[in-house]
Amino acid sequence: MEQKKQNFVINRIESLKYAFIGAVYLIKTENAIKVHCVSTILLSLLGYFTNITRTEWMLQFLAIGLVISVEALNTSIEKIADFIQPDFDKKIGTIKDVSAGAVLFAGLFGAVIVAFIYIPKLMLFLSQ
Repeated sequence: MEQKKQNFVINRIESLKYAFIGAVYLIKTENAIKVHCVSTILLSLLGYFTNITRTEWMLQFLAIGLVISVEALNTSIEKIADFIQPDFDKKIGTIKDVSAGAVLFAGLFGAVIVAFIYIPKLMLFLSQ
């Protein structure tokens, strides 16, 4: 019984290793992910210097995480589609477009969250 628990833990650690490999791959190879990482750093600095609340931090990181996660899933879908059909195919194109549309939705709603956080701070700064 103890052996199964150890294997379970070891298997989870092994899974994390592959997740990190995938994350590093995305950061090294995908320009959109690089842009999101830079945006994360900039928004974190902006949050620090504007002293956003704990709730605003949580919402900001939730939005960032959602956008990056959807972007990663979009990349996966595109790679699977290219593997299945390397030549142009209208149906594959539609699948890729829908996947990119999901990223657009996540990005737009993320931008709305960021606007809710920072526009009032900007307005307060400009009124002084």
